[in-house]
Amino acid sequence: MNGIDSNLEGIIGVLTWNMISCGISDDKSHASQQQPLHRMTACPLGKSSGRWRWGWCDSVVQSLSSNHVLKPLVPALCLLVVVTYGLADRLRNFVAGIFIPQYHFPYAVALCFAQVLISLLVLNLLHVLDLVPLKHYSRSLGERVLVPAICNSIHAVLAMWAKASSSYAGLFSLTLPLLPLLTVSFSFALKLVSPPSIHISVLISILSGTSIVITASKGLSGVEPLEYMYAPLALILHSLSLTWLAKVSEAERHQSPDAQASIFDIYYTQLVNQSWVLGLLWLLHPHSPWQVLSHGSWQTLLFHGYLLAILLLGMVLNLLVGISALCVSPLYAALLHSARQVVQPFLHLL
Repeated sequence: MNGIDSNLEGIIGVLTWNMISCGISDDKSHASQQQPLHRMTACPLGKSSGRWRWGWCDSVVQSLSSNHVLKPLVPALCLLVVVTYGLADRLRNFVAGIFIPQYHFPYAVALCFAQVLISLLVLNLLHVLDLVPLKHYSRSLGERVLVPAICNSIHAVLAMWAKASSSYAGLFSLTLPLLPLLTVSFSFALKLVSPPSIHISVLISILSGTSIVITASKGLSGVEPLEYMYAPLALILHSLSLTWLAKVSEAERHQSPDAQASIFDIYYTQLVNQSWVLGLLWLLHPHSPWQVLSHGSWQTLLFHGYLLAILLLGMVLNLLVGISALCVSPLYAALLHSARQVVQPFLHLL
């Protein structure tokens, strides 16, 4: 079973690397048509640079693909990222499965709001330490990432609701393999500069469809009525937010170097928007802040440990998905998020 697991996850890793290579080559050809003499170069990570340029992502992938020594290791690195993400996601679900019922803390909006605040705090701390250069919040950029911020906020609340109600293993898990397929559709609908190729789109469709058929053939137990509305809605909102972020990143790449916003600037701006959206949603929610704070076991050290583990793991997972959508492609981010759910039915079948 371990060998089968490695082979199937290896396919996912090779697929993601091929997709990255195709995406970078498409970007290069598109840029050469518009600006024949323009070349994206890496920007040094010093205090004088102020931020990371977009060429950093492209130059890293291009250097890896052109280096004959490192090139065979790239699929293994992609596989390592996918496997690490899957293990971290399972760990977060495991901790949430213990924390929420044990301490009777099923407050999805409050947990999502706290996770965004933790993410903002960590990014600002890294900025103070000169590890992650950040610009001040830009109103124009905030308006452009308002749609993905709203979509991502609602998706996060719905996903956390599913974990709190023990419904994440039902319809949410069944529909998650459709995330890459929907992301491909939105990539063409929003007219991205380098949408996935036809071959990759067909392969994604086959994998997603087969995975759902295998899972559905075994039946679902205990599906709540709200899941039939929440699960598809969460799927659509998540794929739309990833694709919209990629659209914003493409627009930033065509700005002048002095006016460009880095990938962390865009992600930070989205987090600021999410804090406002989730904060407003929390104030309007029946579970008011006072009710949530009064029901927490704040005097218990284990309560703080479980809560901090959920928030930190969620912060890291969301950061990986968001940066993948901004730096590589929304399809890669969707595959990273749903790889475990896509592969798992094949493992159970074999």
